[in-house]
Amino acid sequence: MSFLSIRRVTKTYVTRSEDVTPLRDLDLEIGRGEFVALMGPSGSGKTTLLNLIAGIDQPTSGTIHVGDDEISSMSARALARWRTRHVGFVFQSYNLVPVLSAAENVEVPLLLLPLSRAERRAKVATALEAVGLTDRAHHLPRALSGGQQQRVAVARALVAGPDLVLADEPTGNLDETAADAILALLSTLHRRFGQTFVMVTHDPRAAATAERVVRLDKGRIHADERRAAPAPGGTP
Repeated sequence: MSFLSIRRVTKTYVTRSEDVTPLRDLDLEIGRGEFVALMGPSGSGKTTLLNLIAGIDQPTSGTIHVGDDEISSMSARALARWRTRHVGFVFQSYNLVPVLSAAENVEVPLLLLPLSRAERRAKVATALEAVGLTDRAHHLPRALSGGQQQRVAVARALVAGPDLVLADEPTGNLDETAADAILALLSTLHRRFGQTFVMVTHDPRAAATAERVVRLDKGRIHADERRAAPAPGGTP
C-alpha cells in the first residue's frame, strides 16, 4: 500500500499573458520508507510537484494522499498544522536564522509542538549528534561552513521525527566535497530512521543516492527507475 498517492494531478497557474501548467494529469505512488529522487529539465514540474507533496501549494485538480490524510482537500490552516507534524524540509539555501545558534535553529520546529524545554533539548541533541555537529551546537551560521550549515538544516528537518522528509536541491550550493558528504549523510539517515525521502535534484550523483529515480518532462512522468532497496532503517 502506498504511503504517498498522487492521482490525476494537474497544476495550472493563471497569469495575465497565458496559463502555465507545469503538471498534467500526473499519477505517482511512493511507498512508506522509500528514498525517491525527482529529476528533469528546468520547467519539467519537479519543484511544483515537491511543493504539492509538502502541502505548500495545492493542485488545480486531482488528489494527493499522504498516509491517511488527503492533503489536497485541506484548508491552508489545516495544511500548516499537518506540515508541522508530518514534514521536514531541506532547502538548497539552508534557510537558517542568522541570529540563532545551530542548536536554536534545529529547535525551531519543536517550538510549534507541545513539548517541554527538556524534551526539546533532548531531541535537538539527538539530531545534532545524528549529523555530526554536537561540537558546533552553539555556533552561529556565519561561523559554519556551507556543508555544516546544510547539516544543521538536515538536523532541523529530522528533529521532530516527521513521516516525510523533502529536499529541494540540497547540494546545489555546495562544492563537490561538501555535496558528497551531505549525500552520504542523507543516505545514512534514511537507513537509520526509515522515513520517506523525496529529493529534487539536477545532479546525477545526488540521484544515485536514492533507491528510485522518477524523471519528469513537460509535466508528466517520463521514466521511473527502481534500484536496490537500502538496508532496513531504525525507528526515530
